[in-house]
Amino acid sequence: MSLQPYINKKVLVITADGRTLIGNLLSCDQLTNVVLGQTIERIIRPPEDPEPSAEVNHGLYLIRGENVAICGLVDEELDGQIEWTEVRGSVVGGIRHM
Repeated sequence: MSLQPYINKKVLVITADGRTLIGNLLSCDQLTNVVLGQTIERIIRPPEDPEPSAEVNHGLYLIRGENVAICGLVDEELDGQIEWTEVRGSVVGGIRHM
C-alpha cells in the first residue's frame, strides 16, 4: 500500500527498534523512506518506572524505509484529548527477522 494518500497529514510511525514518532508526513518513496515534519517522539514508560513518560521534539525527521515497522493516520481530535506524559504502558519491543 502506498503512503501517498497520507501526505500532509499527521501520522504515527513505530520504528523497527520500537520508537514511537508522530509528525506530518511530508514525503515518502517506493522504499517507504519517510520524511516527517514537526516530529515528536513519545517515550511511554512502564508503570514501575518512577520517571514520567515524555515527548521529545525532533522537528524535521527522516526515517529509512527499512526502519519503518508500521505507519498510520492519527485521529487528531482523540490524540489532543490524551495527556501523554501521564500515560504508562509496556515497552514495545523491536522487530525480529526470522
